[in-house]
Amino acid sequence: MERVLGIGGHFLRANDPAALSAWYRDSLGLDADEHGQWQQQPGPTVFATFESDTDYFGSPTQRVMLNFRVRDLDAMLAQLRAAGADVAEETQEMEGVGRFGWVTDPEGNRIELWQAD
Repeated sequence: MERVLGIGGHFLRANDPAALSAWYRDSLGLDADEHGQWQQQPGPTVFATFESDTDYFGSPTQRVMLNFRVRDLDAMLAQLRAAGADVAEETQEMEGVGRFGWVTDPEGNRIELWQAD
C-alpha cells in the first residue's frame, strides 16, 4: 500500500493574503519563498481528529488548527505579546509530549505552538 510521506502544505483563505503571509513571516519567523515553500526542521508531526463540537480550536467555525513546533515556547509567546499579537494567557503541559500555547492570527485563526519534550 502506498502511504503519504508528510505534510505537503497548509493553505489558508485570507481577506488579505499578502498581509497574512507577512504576519506569519514577521511574527512566527516562517520564511517561505515566493512560491510559499518553507523548509521546516525535522521532527514529529501530529495528525489527530477532534469531536466536531470541540472548543479546543477557538471559534466553532474554525475546522482546522495549525500547530507549529517551537524551540522555546515562553520566548515565542513573549515575542508575540511584545508585537501585539492576540496570545492566550494559559499554557498547557502534557506529560511525555510537551508544552502548548496559542496565538490567533490577524484573520482569526487560532494557532497552537508546541514545545516538544
